[in-house]
Amino acid sequence: MQNIYRLPLVLEPQPEGGYTITCPLLPELITEADTLDEVPTNVSDALAAVIESYEDTKQPLPEILKPLNPKSPLWTETLVIVGAA
Repeated sequence: MQNIYRLPLVLEPQPEGGYTITCPLLPELITEADTLDEVPTNVSDALAAVIESYEDTKQPLPEILKPLNPKSPLWTETLVIVGAA
């Protein structure tokens, strides 16, 4: 079953290219992406690892990691790229 989470993310451009991605409310979530297109997949993989770590250590999940109700309206912010780079 898929769960939906709402997380604030910080994408920090790196001098060599790409981004380092962190979550201010979940410090253990750290990943990278070469392009903006890779961000959702890489964050999803990193988040799955964070959740697994909590489960392996039998720690309760932080409130931010409570899945949203998929039958309720969802509010989100999305990066939208317009025009040439």
